Amino acid sequence: ALPILPEIQVIKKLGVSSYETFVADGNTTFLGNNDYSVSTGKKHESIIISNNVDVEQFKSALKKHQKGKTDYATFCNDCAKSGIEKWTVDLNENTCTYYDKMKNKILSEKIPQ
Repeated sequence: ALPILPEIQVIKKLGVSSYETFVADGNTTFLGNNDYSVSTGKKHESIIISNNVDVEQFKSALKKHQKGKTDYATFCNDCAKSGIEKWTVDLNENTCTYYDKMKNKILSEKIPQ
């Protein structure tokens, strides 16, 4: 039997080099070589993103989510309340970076391997 690869490894093998997910509607755009781009489209009802960034609130929500204490919908709502507009994942650098509405980098983390 083949080993089950984590999600990141699977999409990397498909040629995806990065992706960005928008909190407001869950749309994710996957980017790859040769200007490859595909979007998932709207995944949930629209959420209003706060204009006020609360970094500590966001970090707390992120930790909870990473420990499996919140589901994806709750995490998206927590991001919106904290002023997080989107996150980008760079599969070459193995980083996940969160941004506010003004495109300011709020937090960047290494993705555990």
